[in-house]
Amino acid sequence: MTQESLTEKLAHHLTRPVDEATRQRARLHLLDWLGCVAGARKSDIAQRLRGTGWSRPDDLIRFLGNQLEMDDVHRTAILHPGPVIWPSVLTDSDGMNAILNRAVRGYEAMIGVGATLDAYHYAYYHPTATAGAFGSVAANIVGGDAETGIIEIDKTFEELVNGLGLAGSLAGGLWQMRNEDCDAKQWHVNWVVFNAFNTALAAVDGIKGPRFILEGPQGLYAATCKNPKPMTFPDEWRIHQVSFKPWGACRHAHPAIDAALELKSRLGSLDGDIQVETYADAVTFCDRANPETVIDAKFSIQHAVAVIAERGVPQLADFELDAIPPLAGGRGRVSVAANADIAARYPEHYGARVTCNGETAELIDTLGDPERPLSKEGVIDKTRALIAWGGLPDEEADRAIDLALHGDDAGAVSKLLEDWLS
Repeated sequence: MTQESLTEKLAHHLTRPVDEATRQRARLHLLDWLGCVAGARKSDIAQRLRGTGWSRPDDLIRFLGNQLEMDDVHRTAILHPGPVIWPSVLTDSDGMNAILNRAVRGYEAMIGVGATLDAYHYAYYHPTATAGAFGSVAANIVGGDAETGIIEIDKTFEELVNGLGLAGSLAGGLWQMRNEDCDAKQWHVNWVVFNAFNTALAAVDGIKGPRFILEGPQGLYAATCKNPKPMTFPDEWRIHQVSFKPWGACRHAHPAIDAALELKSRLGSLDGDIQVETYADAVTFCDRANPETVIDAKFSIQHAVAVIAERGVPQLADFELDAIPPLAGGRGRVSVAANADIAARYPEHYGARVTCNGETAELIDTLGDPERPLSKEGVIDKTRALIAWGGLPDEEADRAIDLALHGDDAGAVSKLLEDWLS
């Protein structure tokens, strides 16, 4: 008997039915992503792309979903599924339930692969791009009956294994973008989704991919990992494990934000030197005492904590260019260091400890994670704020909420995006 590859095992895992409760969860993530796209309508990259060959709404949505750093996130895979998966499925003309089924399976494939990638991979590679290639291809291939989510297993299985193999053979995306002022993070998402559509077409048309693309001697793990983790196949769809982000900063900055807010509410003010302790990846990505750009500010623990100390609950405006100079003094009061105890709990728990004037607040889990979930009302409020930030009227927020949470017409969602971005 021929050994079964990891992508074959994953393909079997993806072909089980999607239940209604999981589709309802997917609707919340769709709404969250719509808010992220709307909020980025007036961003610098959106303005630069208008009038170019990338200005069609179908193209823009691939660039805008993660622009504000408010896109959903899976902790242990350390990636952002929403900006990859929703542009992948909304190109389809199927009804809403079929779109939701595709999205759930795309989230599953993306997170399933991403959760196997190790710290060495994360040090150099952008998992949203690496694992996103698998998720986007899966979302393009695995649809199924609109009501039950059941698919034609024999036919789809072969297409899916080939598609995953082809996608993995080109998967990547390097973190060098974090050292420069550029748009590569958005380009990664665009490239993944754009390529996945063509990869899925190729697989459906019989183009074969390598079955052992993950664990083979010259596969993804051999090339980009030192100690890949075992792939697991849980009964519950992994979309239920995905976190919502309440603030417009890198997720690695959120634990410090959360702890600083807790300490300020207890003390009434943060008027002395502030010490932040957190896990090593948060320090690597977000120890930026002197941000110069919007993206620097979003990836600066010092800036985020200074916002809380001097202004209050972070708003999107607090990470814009004109907010950076006034907060220089506040940032100067914030020190950032890695803590071994907090690091030992990561990535299962994103935590931080903040100390000021001899008082300390420590949080093991961050708001928006499954242990401290953002409520349905919280996701709706976040979406309304993002849509307003994007310059759209309240009626458009009502429209988005109704279509995402209650609508049966996926085409109406595409029309909504076309109206927002044309």
